[in-house]
Amino acid sequence: MPEPFPTITQYASADLIHAIAYEGHDPGDDPRWAESGAPDQPTYSRWCRHMCGIACLRMALLARTGHAPSLFALLDGARKFGAYTEDPDTGSIRGLIYAPFVDYVRDVHGLVAEVHSSLPVAGLLNILDSGRLALVSVHKEIRRPDRAAPGTGGHLVLATGRTGDTIHFRNPSGDTDQTRTATLPTDVFADFYAERAVSVT
Repeated sequence: MPEPFPTITQYASADLIHAIAYEGHDPGDDPRWAESGAPDQPTYSRWCRHMCGIACLRMALLARTGHAPSLFALLDGARKFGAYTEDPDTGSIRGLIYAPFVDYVRDVHGLVAEVHSSLPVAGLLNILDSGRLALVSVHKEIRRPDRAAPGTGGHLVLATGRTGDTIHFRNPSGDTDQTRTATLPTDVFADFYAERAVSVT
């Protein structure tokens, strides 16, 4: 299908993603961190691993008008709605939390969005056939689909459409051009898919 918007990664330097994912590279050690809109490098370092859903939102906004706030401007907005929380004792980050995220994108960005807490593949295909986008919960290793899926969920990709039995999606942590702007057969995609999503009109 034609792709009307650029691929956005959750890390400022897409060419570092393979090293981050598989070679122990510190994701905060990114010479392009400022392009994310982060106020400083320590803030970028703290949050960049948690930005997959925000990158998906930025792609959806770009698809609509060709314009979108920076990743960290979107993150700040989502945090105000409670789409991310931080444990005051451990400092751990929880999110993206779907329900407040939907409130945020509706109230601030005017998108029609819906949480799908139980969405089999057939339902996802129906959403894509209707022309909607979907932030879809998958395992991060969907970028290596030639290997057995180690699980489902924990990472968000943006499903943009389907052609027959092939799903088109954008992976904010894809480590190659082909895994960032990606396609997979439905049955392979299903192995990584947690059957949870947020649809966006």
